[in-house]
Amino acid sequence: MATSGTVGAEQRRLALVSRLQRDGALQIDEAAAELGVSTMTVRRDLDDLGAEGLLRRVRGGAVAITGPRPFSERRTVRSRAKQLIAEKALALIPRSGAIALDASTTAGTIGASIGERSGLTVATNSYENFRTMRGMPGVEPILIGGALEAATDSFVGLVACQAAASMLYQRFFTSASALDAALGTSEVSLPESQTKKAFAGVSRELILCIDSSKLGDRSIALCFTLADIAVMITELDPGDARLDEYRELVELR
Repeated sequence: MATSGTVGAEQRRLALVSRLQRDGALQIDEAAAELGVSTMTVRRDLDDLGAEGLLRRVRGGAVAITGPRPFSERRTVRSRAKQLIAEKALALIPRSGAIALDASTTAGTIGASIGERSGLTVATNSYENFRTMRGMPGVEPILIGGALEAATDSFVGLVACQAAASMLYQRFFTSASALDAALGTSEVSLPESQTKKAFAGVSRELILCIDSSKLGDRSIALCFTLADIAVMITELDPGDARLDEYRELVELR
């Protein structure tokens, strides 16, 4: 976190989120002093970040949101970033054939943007994402069943893995709870990671769709290495410095 001088709004908010991920909580007065801005500025930043679902406001500061969250809560987090990611991902969605989407709200935003196709099968382990695609012309959504993980509203477990692996996909579009340049992606639970691996095992290409707030972080269950990933899509411009440590490891979009 910066200790002197005034930083721009984007860098300031990234610093606040980073501090929360590290310490679990922060006080407005301390953050303002470290960033070299007014307490009113930090208060507005925290209000905006809270509206995006990236933290929980408390009296005098904020605390980190930890653990898995249901789909309805995750839907509103970083919604603009998800839309930008979906716009880029559309170029990789074929007119026909079969693809898979994970149970993330990022994948749900992609699914909602697919539009008319000419015989495209889309498998997903999320009822919400399945429902989003119902009725789309030329799109046949398939819901992968299994055990419902209440914390994330996704279907996981042995049945989900077997069903996911029973088809062949051109591409699997997945998000992640976190991404570390050395270790790769990680998820909030082992069953979540295992189901994603089942999809990826029968896909020609793995497309990672992840917003920048998850970069440089770690969750609980390891999932994919960067060597597994064909394309990594973020809301950032591919030339953004925040992507430098991934640049030589994976194609960026």
